[in-house]
Amino acid sequence: MPTIQTETLRTYYELSGEGETIVFIHGLGSSSQDWYFQRDFFAEHFQVLTYDVRGHGQSEKPAPPYSVETFSADLAALLKALEIKKAHFVGLSMGGWIAFQFAVDYPEMVETLTIVNSWADMRPKNLQDWSKVFQRIVLFNFFSMRKIGETVGANLFIKPEQKELLDGFIESWAKNHKPSYMASFKAGIKWSVADRLDEITAPVLVIAADEDYSTVESKQVYADKISDARLVVIEDSRHATPVERPNEFNRVLFEFLRSPST
Repeated sequence: MPTIQTETLRTYYELSGEGETIVFIHGLGSSSQDWYFQRDFFAEHFQVLTYDVRGHGQSEKPAPPYSVETFSADLAALLKALEIKKAHFVGLSMGGWIAFQFAVDYPEMVETLTIVNSWADMRPKNLQDWSKVFQRIVLFNFFSMRKIGETVGANLFIKPEQKELLDGFIESWAKNHKPSYMASFKAGIKWSVADRLDEITAPVLVIAADEDYSTVESKQVYADKISDARLVVIEDSRHATPVERPNEFNRVLFEFLRSPST
């Protein structure tokens, strides 16, 4: 099992390929294994690093509280241990929070940044937002991770031809450590880098699914606050774009990484 004890955490990771490093950061309740459509494709051109975030997968699951700043520090410690000084970063959902935080905490280590179906500010803004937070907490207090996975998965993979993806999602979700999941979820409630986006000078790609939880327009708002950012919409896709539309996702990301500005 490829794990490494860093300054902050015992972390599960996988490295493949050679060349410039590209780091894939998974979402809440996910793991490094969910980048399977990207790992082999990009390993033909890059050194690919996937890892399990604190509290997820096969990484250590210390007691709460967690914070996005802690996740960022964990990633920096992992890169230091692996002697990686600079990389391209790709973050999906919660992985996008971590990528954003890392970009403002360790700008010298960021070659490019790709944010996928994510946000720059997770703080509840109104009664409706707080109601959604409360509903999520109640749900996780009363139901098993498998049952919750069935509910969440049914909203992610809605097409009959996606049954294999849905079944795999439920099996993976059922393995989540509930206290760590809740600690990670709560980390987002108080997190934002909305007022620091102008500090990001690396090229940024924002990938937005047309049927994601939040609108394309809301993602364009934060993209506009970054000096060198572009937004690409992947249609007929919901929140899990890298597995729903892997070929298009890989093409869009690869073209960005190989574009003249990067």
